[in-house]
Order: sequence, then structure tokens, then C-alpha cells
Amino acid sequence: MNDRERMEALLRREKPDRVPVWPLGYPGFAALNAGYTIADGYNNPKKAFDAQQWCCKQYGWVFTPNFLYGSLGAWEFGGEIKYPTGEFGQAPMITRYPVETEEDGWNMKVPDFKKAGFVPLLVDFNKLAIQERLNNEQFYLEIFFGGPFFVAANICSVEKLCKWMIKKPELAHHMLQLSTNFFLSLAEYWKETLGVEGVLPFTAEPTASNQIISPNQFEKFVYPYIKELHEKILCLGYKHILTHICGEQNANLPFWGQVPMGDPGIISVGHEVDLLTVTEYFPKDIIMGNLDPAIIQTRTPQEIYESSRVVIEKGKNCQGGFAFSPGCELPPKAPPFNVWMMTKAASDFGWYE
Repeated sequence: MNDRERMEALLRREKPDRVPVWPLGYPGFAALNAGYTIADGYNNPKKAFDAQQWCCKQYGWVFTPNFLYGSLGAWEFGGEIKYPTGEFGQAPMITRYPVETEEDGWNMKVPDFKKAGFVPLLVDFNKLAIQERLNNEQFYLEIFFGGPFFVAANICSVEKLCKWMIKKPELAHHMLQLSTNFFLSLAEYWKETLGVEGVLPFTAEPTASNQIISPNQFEKFVYPYIKELHEKILCLGYKHILTHICGEQNANLPFWGQVPMGDPGIISVGHEVDLLTVTEYFPKDIIMGNLDPAIIQTRTPQEIYESSRVVIEKGKNCQGGFAFSPGCELPPKAPPFNVWMMTKAASDFGWYE
């Protein structure tokens, strides 16, 4: 089997011959690997697509084209971002939030999503992605369908949203509904322009980690909106949702377990969450993860290989199937040999008996 065939087996709820390798996010790494800049991975659809395709061919990974960034929301609602430059820039960052005061928040409206910020670039990337489905390509396209809480935080800042959850909960809910409505409209647009066949919706909630909010706040301010979004996506006819439960979210798992994910869903978790704990809440879904991304850039090849072995051997016990991946985005400046050692570990230790 190749990795596409392995993923197809998992989606049929069958056991493949070996654990597939499916990097969660790698636009910056792929761009540098192809001789481009990190910024090209986020603002040049053609270079971003080509770089991802070449990178997956080079390493033998599942190729699911994706074009997104963690600061989504700020630019789209009228703020400003800066693309990475210099020695330490690794992803786009917010330079001005569109909502700075309570009055701004109450007056904010859902923008014209077809023209909003990053969306026109994403449309161009989508056109490239759906032209051809390659031999190692599980889906034509992995497309970002949102994360209402983290995008709301990108509109007004994490600090303000957390403060408003305590002191101005009605305003916090208003911001969250704005974010949700933006993605509900965008989801309908993606179905209209792309269809559902071969398209994998991707959602994520990194700001909802317990490093930032409590499980009680998750239940009140995250769960209702991500559930609403997932229900809408599945009602539109999409069969599977890939969701990234980013960071330390152990106390949130009982709520995540009630969010519909598809048949099966694909659940990606960070290194802070144990794989076998996740499978208790998602016994019928495919689990992705969860090698600590930081060590891929900072540790030795031998350490990467050994750490990958531990993750892979644990992941093979996930009831609904397992795909090996970093626990978040692959660091753009990770040494290519470290990345190869991560991949080699799957070839050496990922086989099922």
C-alpha cells in the first residue's frame, strides 16, 4: 500500500498494512524546502501548491493540499497582518485587530466573505488544487472551515475575549456568533463552488486550550459554536471532518466527544494529550498525532527517530485507526534530515502484524 491507500482503508474502517504519514500542516516548511520564502507558503497560491506537492513526493507523505494560517480572522474582518520576514518570522502575525473597543465589537458585522482578506487567495489555491488528483493525494483539497473561538480571538485579541467572557459575556457571545456566521456562509460557498466530493473540511480551536480557558468556559463559549458549525458542515453533505484539538485540552475532551465529526471523523491532537486518552472519547474515529513539533526543529535526528517510534507504537493501539503526524504545524525551519527521520520511523515501526 501507499499512504493514500492506507488512508482510504482507514476511512473504510479497515486496518491498513502500515501507519500512514500525514503531516498536519507544513506550508512554511514546504516553501523553504522548495527554495521559496516562508511568506510564499502563505501568500502565493501557485508556489504554495507546488511546494506542498513536491514535499509530499519527496518524503512519501499523504498529499492533501491546504492553504491556511493561524491568524485568520483579523485581516478578514478589517484588521491587518504581517507576513513572516527575517530570521525569526515563521508565520503571518496580527499587527492590528479590527475590534479594539467594546463599541467596535457591538458594531462589527460579518464581512463580504468572498472579498475578505485571505479568502481570494484561498480561492486561487482551490482552483489549482482541484485540477488534478494525484496518486498520493487522499483528497483534492483540505479546506479550512473554521474555528469560531480562535477566530473570534483573532478579531478582538485573546486578552479581550477572555476578559469579556468574565465581565461582558453577552459581548463575547456576540463575537463568537459573528465568527460562526462567517464560517457558515463560507461553508455554503465552498459547497457551491467546490462541491463535496474529494474535499475535506478542516476545523481547529487552538485558543480553546486549557492553557488559556477553563473547561467550564469551553462548555459555555466554545462547545455550542463548534457543534453548530460541524452540524452545518455535515448537513451540507461532507462525510468526514478533520479537526485539530490543539494544545492542552484534556479537560475539554468530554465536550469534544459530543461534537459530530463525520463517518469517520479524523481527530488531530497535540503532544499534550495522550493518544490512548483521545481514543476513549473517539473510539470509532481516526486519530492523528502527535509528535511534539518543537523537537523536530531543536533535537537531534536520533532523538526524533526514537520519539517518533514511541508515538507510532502507541498510536497503533487506537481503536478507530491512526495516522502519524506532528502534534501541530511542522516547524518551517526544521532540519530536513530530522523530518526524514520522522518519516523513516513510520517505515520501520508502523507495520501491523
